[in-house]
Amino acid sequence: MNPVAFTIFGVDIMWYGVLISTGVLLGVVFALKECKRIGFKEDNLLDFLLYAIPAAIIGARAYYVIFSWDFYSKNPDQIINIRNGGLAIHGALIAGVIVGVLFCKKRKIKVLELLDIVMPSVALGQAIGRWGNFINQEAHGGPTDLPWGIIVNGQKVHPTFLYESIIDLCIFLFLMWFRKNKKTTDGQVLGLYLIFYSAGRFFVEGLRTDSLMFLGMRVAQLISLGSILLGVILLVYLNKKKAQK
Repeated sequence: MNPVAFTIFGVDIMWYGVLISTGVLLGVVFALKECKRIGFKEDNLLDFLLYAIPAAIIGARAYYVIFSWDFYSKNPDQIINIRNGGLAIHGALIAGVIVGVLFCKKRKIKVLELLDIVMPSVALGQAIGRWGNFINQEAHGGPTDLPWGIIVNGQKVHPTFLYESIIDLCIFLFLMWFRKNKKTTDGQVLGLYLIFYSAGRFFVEGLRTDSLMFLGMRVAQLISLGSILLGVILLVYLNKKKAQK
């Protein structure tokens, strides 16, 4: 499939960017609706996003470049070229959380409340953005004979982008249901996201052929294990804190 969506004044606009932008915009819409539902000031969310979105893009690219330094050290002119992919969601999440903590400290907002609002939207954005990997024919798995395999370079392979997209969409739907139908404590949605997304990513990453590596290990799987542990610790802490009230 042609990675170019359309051309404006001689500049090619890539499907990768279009899909990520669409995911972000839809995520913002759902987050704003959640603000109205729980009485969170919408201006605080929008102000946070003005900082968080650029920071997430920078973090996603920096993360990818760091763990692909063998290539980028020889091709420094490609470091800022994100038009054909090369954004790592873990880098985006780390940058977004850091910005969230600093923003909430300055505005005197509860950071867990803010993160709970945006995490379902993050999952939705991931579900949509992953289709950019399909168009770029990247982030796919190894050979397979399964009927839903896709053809890349003449070989039938696991559509790992699709696996993760489905997982992310299910996480989005579950977290939205959970928030609306359960009496939640600030931080529970964040904890559930960390556990469910990281478990799904650990599985999917094991099928991929283009994993970022560190000391012979898949970086995303290491981060996923740490995130699952963090999510469990957070939920246990919140439950204990709630029981003490």
